[in-house]
Amino acid sequence: MNTVLFGFPGNEELTRKLLNSVDFEIGDCEMRTFPDGESYLRNYSNVAGKKVWIVCTLDRPNTKILPLLFFAKTVKAQGAVSVGLVAPYLAYMRQDKIFNRGEGITSKYFADLICGDFDEVLTVDPHLHRFTNLSDLYSIATNVLHAAGVIAAWIKENVPNALVIGPDSESAQWVSEVAKLAQTPYLVMEKERKGDRDVTVFVHGIEKYAEHVPVLVDDIISTGRTMIETVQHLLAKNMHAPICVGVHAVFADEAYEDLLNSGVQSIVTTTTIPHPSNGIDLSPLLAGHFNSVNPEEEDL
Repeated sequence: MNTVLFGFPGNEELTRKLLNSVDFEIGDCEMRTFPDGESYLRNYSNVAGKKVWIVCTLDRPNTKILPLLFFAKTVKAQGAVSVGLVAPYLAYMRQDKIFNRGEGITSKYFADLICGDFDEVLTVDPHLHRFTNLSDLYSIATNVLHAAGVIAAWIKENVPNALVIGPDSESAQWVSEVAKLAQTPYLVMEKERKGDRDVTVFVHGIEKYAEHVPVLVDDIISTGRTMIETVQHLLAKNMHAPICVGVHAVFADEAYEDLLNSGVQSIVTTTTIPHPSNGIDLSPLLAGHFNSVNPEEEDL
């Protein structure tokens, strides 16, 4: 069964790289906005009897979600047998419980929206906290890939004598895996968060790694406050200027500039979200998933 791959605006580079590595047809569509702000969508590709995958990373999701859902409905109405979503960054994972009276669990509501029009989702390191697995939220087929191996390979190749540092206790298992694969020691910061932009961090035992290059690794860099506090703590301990590595380059407001000016050596992120800091290509990881699927099994 043939598969058609569509790249939504902003995802052209990742879609191009995927098409160079997988045996999919390229989808041709038109997307624009009417003067009143409503979305216009048109599919020019034959999708009848075929599988469709749509590449759309979901940072800044509010302007993306309606066109995405509309297009999924459109290709299904045109005869697509299934529609999958490639969302390297999956949004609305933060609000996974009711913290204050009057709130809603938006991670669940967003999952319901996606599950209503898609049959499958492929993502990278979703920010799971109170839910153990993505399938606890999503009723459709979920495929979760992990960037730890790719990040470890980058560290091993680019940072001699590295010390991998995790931002908090929740990152310990993930950071330890990166350090193991990169063959480096690691430490985990202790963090006290008093608000979205008010974070205090500290770490014990850093002094014995004075000759190492700290590599701060986190899944999401959003406000950057945790990394900035960590950088300042490490510099106060006379450590080398750290390298900051993130999976998802969200970077709210002036976070990127603030982190650049905090004393870091460099900032490197993966390509789940297009950003000037991108330096670790995840297209081989995504393509590897598709190429590992047996087409005959897929059609059952």
